[in-house]
Amino acid sequence: MTEFIKTQTSFAHGEVSPEFYANDNIYGLSRLENMDVISGGGLCRRHGLRSLDELVGPARLIPFSVSDDTEYILALTDHHMDIYHGGTLIKDLITPWPYDAVSALQYAQRFGTMIFVHPDYCPQTLTGHDNQFQISDFSFSRNDSDMTVNIPFVRFDDASEISITVTTHASGNNYATFTTGCDFWTPDNVRGRLFLLDRQWTVVEYISPTQVVAYTNGSYTLPSAPVTNWTEAAFGTRRGWPRSITFHQDRLVFGGSRDWPAGIWLSQVGRHNNFNSGTGLDDEAIFISLLSQQRQQICTVVSSDNLQILTNTGEWAISSKPLTPSSVDIKQHTSVGSYTARYLPPQKMEGSTIFISSSGRDIRQLGLDELGENYNATDLSVMAKHLMGSPIDIAYNDHMRQLYIVRSDGTMSVLNHNSALGISAWGTYRTSGQFLSVTVCNGCTYVAVLRSGSVYLECFDSGCLNDAGQYSFSYTASGLPLRASGHNARRIKIRKISARILDTQSLHINGQHISLPDSAFAPGSRGYCGDVSLNILGTMHDCIRPAWTVHGSESYPVTVLSISLHGWYTV
Repeated sequence: MTEFIKTQTSFAHGEVSPEFYANDNIYGLSRLENMDVISGGGLCRRHGLRSLDELVGPARLIPFSVSDDTEYILALTDHHMDIYHGGTLIKDLITPWPYDAVSALQYAQRFGTMIFVHPDYCPQTLTGHDNQFQISDFSFSRNDSDMTVNIPFVRFDDASEISITVTTHASGNNYATFTTGCDFWTPDNVRGRLFLLDRQWTVVEYISPTQVVAYTNGSYTLPSAPVTNWTEAAFGTRRGWPRSITFHQDRLVFGGSRDWPAGIWLSQVGRHNNFNSGTGLDDEAIFISLLSQQRQQICTVVSSDNLQILTNTGEWAISSKPLTPSSVDIKQHTSVGSYTARYLPPQKMEGSTIFISSSGRDIRQLGLDELGENYNATDLSVMAKHLMGSPIDIAYNDHMRQLYIVRSDGTMSVLNHNSALGISAWGTYRTSGQFLSVTVCNGCTYVAVLRSGSVYLECFDSGCLNDAGQYSFSYTASGLPLRASGHNARRIKIRKISARILDTQSLHINGQHISLPDSAFAPGSRGYCGDVSLNILGTMHDCIRPAWTVHGSESYPVTVLSISLHGWYTV
């Protein structure tokens, strides 16, 4: 047998999948639960959760920043929006969305206004200041001269062969009957808008699948033949509403809709309710439709250094600066595709865009190359695929440098990431209950947690050593199978395990409690700093198992800087 001393001073790669256990250049763990990798590469027990309020039911959490020092948490439940400030409920607003529609909501904020979009619901505008809030339908601007609406119009595929016969109607000169040669109209066309005969029309009555009555502001001239050149409003009850939204270069951007999934609509500059393309002047509205060999469904749009467009099959970008109707430089850069089962908002991390791939198992970092010309979509989860899958929410805390992904099983996969220090460490958070949603506001991480049939709003707090004031949680960090001198150990006899700890008041190693000096528990003490050890006499024949495990469940602080193994091995 060969004597060895094996010291691990960095856990920068966090928990890794078993297929990486035989790599010599991995500074990882076989298990990391309820612990974080800190900036120096060591391990610390995660913060506890502070309970703030009981919610009316399952909720999705969204941050709403009104000013530099005024931020709110929106808890979206079934037809309700509860607005919290500092953990205190400020306002309960009624919304049009049932809870099963909340997961698809996308939003964008500008100053004290937030706009929500959903492909099946009219966009909603939330305004708030001085604890006064109001939510209302988003409205496109009107032109005073003729009361036309500055909404975009398109020709949908199923209408491309439809012609409309226009005849007078008994209601007056402003009314007409529109007749098609085949079934086309539905009751959902009522209150929808059409553009034909150089006029906007509003459908006011549904008669049959081939006939509707429409109204226009002003008189018109009957055409001598059926009208083939006509368009419909891009958005409405019949055709659906925008799927995604952002602000970019002082334009409001809508990406995709239910019936036009590859469309991108950009408002006029500084006039965010006006989507009139006019005569194509530099500040007027823009319409683009993605064209490729594959069907493109826009999942979300992101304003970054460029306008990023994430679809179900790839990642596009518009790099034009400034972006004008005559200058649209659009290009597909990568072919990963985004998650479509629900909306998981892309996060900004270290200047890149973080999104979840179409498979739900890749966490991608979309960033420009060194020349600033092309995007790459690096997989941040390549070494921890077993911790991915079934995501239901995502958020990034740039103060903590932590990315949180809530999973459908009620756990959270957490990435501690600091590229300057070479740290990219995945682990798992568990609590007594289930995590339902996560968001970050003003540097604090908030979660909705299901406990014993009730849902609570809670936040991670460095001053809390348990969850919600009453639930203890266990923590675990286990090493990788031993490799020494480039070899897999077949048999190990461990003589001693030592750990260098910092500000620690409780520690277990391999099931045994480690005694700490009494000074660690003196009033005002933050815990023991120094080296501790455990003498073990035993032989391991199942060397795929970890040789050491740090664990515990007591509500005390724990920080481990390094672990050393002393013993003998054979290969």
